[in-house]
Amino acid sequence: MYSASTDESTLTAGFVAGDERALEGAYSRWSPLVYTIALRSLADVADAEDVTQKTFVSAWQGRHTFRADRARLPAWLVGIAKNTIADTHEARARRRRLEAELVASITVQGEETHEVDIADRIAIADEISLLEPDAQRVIRLAFFDDLTHSEIADRLGLPLGTVKSHIRRSLHRMRTRLEVTHAAPRP
Repeated sequence: MYSASTDESTLTAGFVAGDERALEGAYSRWSPLVYTIALRSLADVADAEDVTQKTFVSAWQGRHTFRADRARLPAWLVGIAKNTIADTHEARARRRRLEAELVASITVQGEETHEVDIADRIAIADEISLLEPDAQRVIRLAFFDDLTHSEIADRLGLPLGTVKSHIRRSLHRMRTRLEVTHAAPRP
Protein backbone atom coordinates (compact mmCIF):
# COMPACT_ATOMS: atom_id res chain seq x y z
CA MET A 1 0.00 0.00 0.00
CA TYR A 2 2.87 2.43 0.78
CA SER A 3 5.54 2.73 -1.86
CA ALA A 4 8.36 5.13 -2.59
CA SER A 5 5.88 7.20 -4.59
CA THR A 6 3.29 7.45 -1.78
CA ASP A 7 2.78 11.08 -0.87
CA GLU A 8 3.99 12.20 2.53
CA SER A 9 0.56 13.10 3.92
CA THR A 10 -0.84 9.62 3.18
CA LEU A 11 2.21 7.99 4.73
CA THR A 12 1.98 10.28 7.77
CA ALA A 13 -1.73 9.55 8.26
CA GLY A 14 -1.09 5.81 8.13
CA PHE A 15 1.82 6.13 10.55
CA VAL A 16 -0.22 8.11 13.08
CA ALA A 17 -3.12 5.64 12.69
CA GLY A 18 -0.79 2.77 13.65
CA ASP A 19 -0.50 1.06 10.27
CA GLU A 20 2.69 -1.02 10.47
CA ARG A 21 3.10 -0.79 6.70
CA ALA A 22 3.28 2.98 7.10
CA LEU A 23 6.02 2.50 9.70
CA GLU A 24 7.86 0.35 7.19
CA GLY A 25 7.38 3.06 4.54
CA ALA A 26 8.54 5.81 6.89
CA TYR A 27 11.59 3.78 7.89
CA SER A 28 12.42 3.04 4.28
CA ARG A 29 12.07 6.69 3.31
CA TRP A 30 13.67 8.50 6.28
CA SER A 31 16.02 6.08 8.03
CA PRO A 32 18.91 7.07 5.70
CA LEU A 33 18.44 10.69 6.81
CA VAL A 34 18.38 9.76 10.51
CA TYR A 35 21.36 7.43 10.10
CA THR A 36 23.41 10.09 8.28
CA ILE A 37 22.74 12.71 10.96
CA ALA A 38 23.65 10.21 13.69
CA LEU A 39 26.80 9.05 11.93
CA ARG A 40 28.02 12.60 11.36
CA SER A 41 27.52 13.47 15.01
CA LEU A 42 28.71 10.24 16.61
CA ALA A 43 31.33 9.08 14.07
CA ASP A 44 30.54 5.46 14.93
CA VAL A 45 28.58 3.08 12.70
CA ALA A 46 27.22 0.93 15.54
CA ASP A 47 26.08 3.97 17.53
CA ALA A 48 24.48 5.49 14.41
CA GLU A 49 22.62 2.25 13.77
CA ASP A 50 21.45 2.17 17.40
CA VAL A 51 20.26 5.78 17.21
CA THR A 52 18.36 5.05 13.98
CA GLN A 53 16.63 2.06 15.54
CA LYS A 54 15.85 3.89 18.78
CA THR A 55 14.49 6.87 16.84
CA PHE A 56 11.96 4.82 14.93
CA VAL A 57 10.98 2.72 17.94
CA SER A 58 10.48 5.90 19.96
CA ALA A 59 8.51 7.54 17.15
CA TRP A 60 6.30 4.49 16.73
CA GLN A 61 5.62 4.22 20.44
CA GLY A 62 4.96 7.95 20.71
CA ARG A 63 3.11 8.41 17.42
CA HIS A 64 0.01 9.57 19.33
CA THR A 65 1.98 12.71 20.32
CA PHE A 66 2.77 13.66 16.72
CA ARG A 67 1.07 16.88 15.62
CA ALA A 68 0.95 17.38 11.86
CA ASP A 69 -0.01 21.04 12.40
CA ARG A 70 3.32 21.63 14.18
CA ALA A 71 5.82 19.66 12.08
CA ARG A 72 6.15 17.32 9.17
CA LEU A 73 6.87 13.69 10.03
CA PRO A 74 10.50 13.76 8.80
CA ALA A 75 11.21 16.88 10.89
CA TRP A 76 9.64 15.21 13.93
CA LEU A 77 11.80 12.12 13.35
CA VAL A 78 14.92 14.32 13.10
CA GLY A 79 13.97 15.94 16.41
CA ILE A 80 13.70 12.54 18.07
CA ALA A 81 17.01 11.54 16.48
CA LYS A 82 18.74 14.65 17.83
CA ASN A 83 17.52 13.88 21.35
CA THR A 84 18.67 10.27 20.99
CA ILE A 85 22.07 11.44 19.71
CA ALA A 86 22.39 13.77 22.71
CA ASP A 87 21.56 10.86 25.02
CA THR A 88 24.24 8.78 23.29
CA HIS A 89 26.85 11.52 23.74
CA GLU A 90 25.92 11.77 27.42
CA ALA A 91 26.17 7.99 27.83
CA ARG A 92 29.61 8.10 26.21
CA ALA A 93 30.71 10.86 28.59
CA ARG A 94 29.45 8.86 31.60
CA ARG A 95 31.24 5.76 30.34
CA ARG A 96 34.49 7.72 29.87
CA ARG A 97 34.20 9.10 33.41
CA LEU A 98 33.58 5.62 34.81
CA GLU A 99 36.47 4.18 32.81
CA ALA A 100 38.77 6.95 34.02
CA GLU A 101 37.71 6.37 37.62
CA LEU A 102 38.26 2.63 37.27
CA VAL A 103 41.69 3.12 35.68
CA ALA A 104 42.60 5.66 38.35
CA SER A 105 41.61 3.24 41.08
CA ILE A 106 43.72 0.49 39.52
CA THR A 107 46.82 2.59 38.83
CA VAL A 108 49.43 2.66 41.59
CA GLN A 109 49.95 6.31 42.48
CA GLY A 110 52.97 6.17 44.73
CA GLU A 111 54.69 4.46 47.61
CA GLU A 112 52.70 6.10 50.40
CA THR A 113 49.36 4.93 48.99
CA HIS A 114 50.64 1.46 48.11
CA GLU A 115 48.60 -0.37 50.76
CA VAL A 116 45.37 1.36 49.75
CA ASP A 117 46.05 0.62 46.10
CA ILE A 118 46.53 -3.08 46.82
CA ALA A 119 43.24 -3.15 48.71
CA ASP A 120 41.54 -1.35 45.82
CA ARG A 121 43.03 -3.74 43.30
CA ILE A 122 41.77 -6.72 45.31
CA ALA A 123 38.30 -5.16 45.60
CA ILE A 124 38.21 -4.47 41.85
CA ALA A 125 39.42 -7.98 41.04
CA ASP A 126 36.65 -9.36 43.26
CA GLU A 127 34.08 -7.20 41.50
CA ILE A 128 35.31 -8.31 38.08
CA SER A 129 34.97 -11.95 39.16
CA LEU A 130 31.28 -11.30 39.90
CA LEU A 131 30.59 -10.28 36.30
CA GLU A 132 29.27 -12.71 33.72
CA PRO A 133 32.05 -14.54 31.82
CA ASP A 134 31.84 -12.49 28.59
CA ALA A 135 31.83 -9.23 30.53
CA GLN A 136 34.84 -10.39 32.59
CA ARG A 137 36.83 -11.09 29.42
CA VAL A 138 35.88 -7.74 27.90
CA ILE A 139 36.79 -5.76 31.04
CA ARG A 140 40.11 -7.56 31.46
CA LEU A 141 41.05 -6.96 27.82
CA ALA A 142 40.04 -3.30 28.06
CA PHE A 143 41.80 -2.44 31.30
CA PHE A 144 44.58 -4.93 31.80
CA ASP A 145 45.57 -5.55 28.17
CA ASP A 146 44.71 -1.95 27.17
CA LEU A 147 42.88 -3.00 23.98
CA THR A 148 40.49 -0.69 22.16
CA HIS A 149 36.82 -1.59 21.83
CA SER A 150 37.39 -2.59 18.20
CA GLU A 151 40.38 -4.78 19.10
CA ILE A 152 38.33 -6.51 21.79
CA ALA A 153 35.48 -7.11 19.34
CA ASP A 154 37.91 -8.62 16.83
CA ARG A 155 39.69 -10.78 19.41
CA LEU A 156 36.47 -12.16 20.94
CA GLY A 157 34.44 -12.28 17.74
CA LEU A 158 31.74 -10.07 19.25
CA PRO A 159 29.89 -7.16 17.64
CA LEU A 160 31.37 -3.78 18.57
CA GLY A 161 28.09 -2.65 20.11
CA THR A 162 28.07 -5.72 22.37
CA VAL A 163 31.60 -4.95 23.58
CA LYS A 164 30.62 -1.35 24.35
CA SER A 165 27.47 -2.52 26.15
CA HIS A 166 29.46 -5.02 28.25
CA ILE A 167 31.90 -2.29 29.28
CA ARG A 168 29.20 0.26 30.06
CA ARG A 169 27.05 -2.16 32.08
CA SER A 170 30.03 -3.72 33.86
CA LEU A 171 31.51 -0.38 34.88
CA HIS A 172 28.14 0.77 36.14
CA ARG A 173 27.63 -2.43 38.18
CA MET A 174 31.16 -2.33 39.56
CA ARG A 175 30.95 1.33 40.46
CA THR A 176 27.61 0.86 42.20
CA ARG A 177 28.87 -2.09 44.22
CA LEU A 178 32.21 -0.43 45.04
CA GLU A 179 30.49 2.77 46.17
CA VAL A 180 28.28 0.77 48.52
CA THR A 181 31.25 -1.26 49.78
CA HIS A 182 33.43 1.79 50.37
CA ALA A 183 30.74 4.07 51.79
CA ALA A 184 31.82 5.07 55.25
CA PRO A 185 29.17 5.66 57.90
CA ARG A 186 28.95 9.27 58.99
CA PRO A 187 29.41 10.13 62.68
